[in-house]
Amino acid sequence: MTADISPAEARRIALTAQGFNGPERDGEVTAARLRRTIAQLGLLQVDSVNVLSRAHYLPLFSRLGAYDRALLDRVVVDRPRRFFEYWGHEASILPIDCHPLMRWRMERARAGKDIWGRLEPFAKERRGEADALLERIARDGPIAASDLESTTAEKGMWAWSDVKHALEWLFWAGLVAATHRRNSFERVYDLPERVLPRAVLDVPTPSRADAQRQLLARAGQALGIATAGDLRDYYRLPASDAPLPIAQLVEEGTLTPVRVRGWKQQAYLHSNARAGRKTSGAALVSPFDPLVWHRDRTERLFRFRYRLEIYTPQHKREHGYYVLPFLLDGALVARVDLKADRKAGVLVVQQATVEPDAPPETIPALVAELRRMADWLELPDLGSGPITGIGPAVSAAG
Repeated sequence: MTADISPAEARRIALTAQGFNGPERDGEVTAARLRRTIAQLGLLQVDSVNVLSRAHYLPLFSRLGAYDRALLDRVVVDRPRRFFEYWGHEASILPIDCHPLMRWRMERARAGKDIWGRLEPFAKERRGEADALLERIARDGPIAASDLESTTAEKGMWAWSDVKHALEWLFWAGLVAATHRRNSFERVYDLPERVLPRAVLDVPTPSRADAQRQLLARAGQALGIATAGDLRDYYRLPASDAPLPIAQLVEEGTLTPVRVRGWKQQAYLHSNARAGRKTSGAALVSPFDPLVWHRDRTERLFRFRYRLEIYTPQHKREHGYYVLPFLLDGALVARVDLKADRKAGVLVVQQATVEPDAPPETIPALVAELRRMADWLELPDLGSGPITGIGPAVSAAG
């Protein structure tokens, strides 16, 4: 018989799987704790937006509290390498043992498939240019795009040069690997054998089906309870590829079909999932956090409609540019549009809204968490207009 699970239990399962089961956020954060947390999540999404802090730093702060970001920088590049950067859920920092599971994606990229349109020519008619770059890297060592280009004809966030497009195709195809990112956030490339452990490169390449089954199993463990769409979204697997490996995971007992009351879709419970009893605590959650990055799941779990409005014209934004949901005692009860004004030393709350059913303690808890974040970001001051939604308006700065 299919188990019947309440929405509240589903939330507890999801929060526990994601490391929000009453986390300790005041203790020392060691390299080992950072590694364990990344392993629990399965990956950290990387994004260039830096209005608050780079995306991969924030999920660890949400779960662990204040930690040394420079320590994370070292952890992800220390040798022997325990992590590597590649396309997981978008650009991501992944555990090194995930490398063989991504080779099917690299092979698709080599054939010019499932990649951005402007990269495709380098798999085909412009392959010679990419090969010449690869030969230069082999001969001269690590390079970034800016090392090879003097000017670019275009301007803007996505206005890449031909050199950058060729390097990105080589990276997607697994023919080069990222050694690290510079302070400018620019990726530096080298040959995989000079970046990744030999023992990992020598692991036999699994079939596409086997690799995707393992990725779906990892997604199931990281999510705890999930629909098929949730599972495949975690590592961005094609919809047509998911049914068979999910059925195999059910057959072997890794996933169990369950029904969550109020969910229209079939849900699956991972064999290691548990509903933690403690969901108390507060945390600001990044737009790129795996707890909320799949917006349909966020709405199902928390009854919280959330959209990223970075690419929405300013006059059409409802809640702001870089909006973080606020998690309090297992519920998403508010959202804040944040900006780090580093020159002035201020964490700016540009807009904040409390949900209609939020408890009365929401605003003081939110202000306390904003101050915690400001301290972590080394911003002495907190500034905002009113935080509105319930009761009298309260200023975070007051």
